[in-house]
Amino acid sequence: MSRNSHTPRIFRCTVGVPGQGRIQQQSRRRAEQAFVTGILTSHVDFEHARPWGVTDAADFDSYLLDTAVLLGEAQQAYGSVRARMFHPGDFADFCLLHHLDPAAPAARERYLLNPALRTQLLPYQGEELSGDFIPRLVRARESGLTMCHVDLLLGGGLLAGAGGGQGAAREVPDARVRSAFQRGGELFRRMLVGAGCGAYEFRCAVEAPGGRLTADARILHWEDGAVRLNDEDLDLVCAVFCAGLALELPGVAVLRGSQGGAGSCGEYRQVAWAWQSTGFDWAPASLNLGEIAARPGFGLGSVC
Repeated sequence: MSRNSHTPRIFRCTVGVPGQGRIQQQSRRRAEQAFVTGILTSHVDFEHARPWGVTDAADFDSYLLDTAVLLGEAQQAYGSVRARMFHPGDFADFCLLHHLDPAAPAARERYLLNPALRTQLLPYQGEELSGDFIPRLVRARESGLTMCHVDLLLGGGLLAGAGGGQGAAREVPDARVRSAFQRGGELFRRMLVGAGCGAYEFRCAVEAPGGRLTADARILHWEDGAVRLNDEDLDLVCAVFCAGLALELPGVAVLRGSQGGAGSCGEYRQVAWAWQSTGFDWAPASLNLGEIAARPGFGLGSVC
């Protein structure tokens, strides 16, 4: 499968907070460092964080402009720029747990660089903040929480010892879990190959102790066989499948969208396929997942 970015290298980290001053250019480029920042993603979160002095911007729109400038400067000065959602509720809980003053810059640094939350980090590559990047940050937080849940269920075998940053789950250190993670990736690959070219939405869910594990992904499958989806979405789908396979948990999966491409004379058809697992093998099934009604998918054993 093709992804939208490369697996990042491991760097030393420098933390930046939008609105707290500009990055000073230095004669020696810091090409072996990563710049990490947290971004408030809504007007509501901006107002909640204002008492802590996270930013000196007058309003959320001004804050986004300041943040865009900060990220642009960081791209010029550092070898890697990564960001994650600055969630006021998570930050307040983190400070309470570690007895930190939320108004102290050191508290924000510890929160942003917390190793347990590294799966929420996304590489920034010049995207418009108000476009797809902020929604991706929100989804990355939700996905990161699910990844931590999966890791807990697997006894720390999914993330422990893996490199920080996005893509860490692809370097699973535990051999048993790594095998299940790879089987999950192969399961997902067969679903996409069998579907053929088109634009799809994928959703899967596994019933697990402590609550249902879910993953979503938006996929473009080109006629040349290339598949485009966000790295963090691919990691999460494989992790949810991994938990189901490793722990023999029941689950469901639905792939729906528009099948076809320009090579088929512009012919498209709406499809919605489903599979179900009782904890062992995944097989075609007719089911509803949320608002999606799907018919039985194709047999995965028939897909190479």
